[in-house]
Amino acid sequence: MLILGNSILEGVGTALLIPPVYILATLLYPDLTSRARAFGTIMALGGIGAAAGPLIGGLITAAVSWRAAFVFQALIIAVIVLLSRHMDDPLPPDPTRTFDTLGAILSSAGLVLVVMGILAADNDIWLMIALLVLGAGVLWWFFRYVRAREASGREPLLSLSLFRNRTSNLGLVTQNVQWLMLMGVSFTVAAYLQVVRHYDAIQTGVIFTAATLGLLLTSLSAERLAERRSQRTLVMTGFVVCILGVVVLVVLAAAYTTAWAFVPGLLLIGLGLGVMLTPSVNVVQSSFPEERQGEISGLSRSVSNLGSSFGTAIAGTILVSGLTRGAYAAAMLSLAVIGLAGLAAATRLPRQTDPTHTPRSAARERPGA
Repeated sequence: MLILGNSILEGVGTALLIPPVYILATLLYPDLTSRARAFGTIMALGGIGAAAGPLIGGLITAAVSWRAAFVFQALIIAVIVLLSRHMDDPLPPDPTRTFDTLGAILSSAGLVLVVMGILAADNDIWLMIALLVLGAGVLWWFFRYVRAREASGREPLLSLSLFRNRTSNLGLVTQNVQWLMLMGVSFTVAAYLQVVRHYDAIQTGVIFTAATLGLLLTSLSAERLAERRSQRTLVMTGFVVCILGVVVLVVLAAAYTTAWAFVPGLLLIGLGLGVMLTPSVNVVQSSFPEERQGEISGLSRSVSNLGSSFGTAIAGTILVSGLTRGAYAAAMLSLAVIGLAGLAAATRLPRQTDPTHTPRSAARERPGA
């Protein structure tokens, strides 16, 4: 029931909920700087939610029950539904457009198989290989299907032309790695605090407020940062600070037993993520005209969610791999190495981003130009 409710149904709901937020921010804020302010506010509020969620959930669970914590979530969703009734859609939907059901099934099945393959690494190496190969095969089938559907004049789930824009592709890679690091670090540190240090959920949530504070500080400064520095510089800086934060976490956790040892590293990771999450989204969303915002928003969130799944899968696999000592450090340093790959992708982003480049102006450009 937990998998059905929390993983499947809430996952589907989140997939329907988040992309429209990106679409609205892109369409309602016409230039890069104001859009940076909008995305920065969204990220900052997300940080507040990420910090408040475990604390409130832990308090409700301790005082009442875990069922009451889920009821509280349902009440929050009810408030969102009521507030959304007063929103005007700047891009009216087209009810005549069809939904590519087979494409959705193929893409989901392929990605699930790949993640399951990573999770199987600690149990059976051959099962891992089989799942990864099968997942790659299903994804290959999906892209072949999309190509054939486009050639026949029918609208696929995801147009392959989205991948012809080099800047967007690099931005998607940075997004994937950012969420991989965020969820991987969160999972690893939370597991270490609760299993090794024997902290409860509330104590763990309090420690993680250091990361949330860093995320808030830099996310709320997104507009000012966008005015002073290029998107490329901000993303690169974010990765450097995040990687440094991971190293600090490993070193201080090994040297000290106090909870304060986790604060500097988590603060640095929060600062780094806040610096780069907004410009990465901005780069991707601003690369396409407004009529393609639905597609690119869905792709952007899928790539980010895939990074989240990879982060927990990779870190979790290392943690339970049988290492009697050093599993925590191995998981964290693995995430730092992957962060270097994100940094490498960030260095290839355009050095300058035109502040006047809006989705409307992008419509006049050739994909991949």
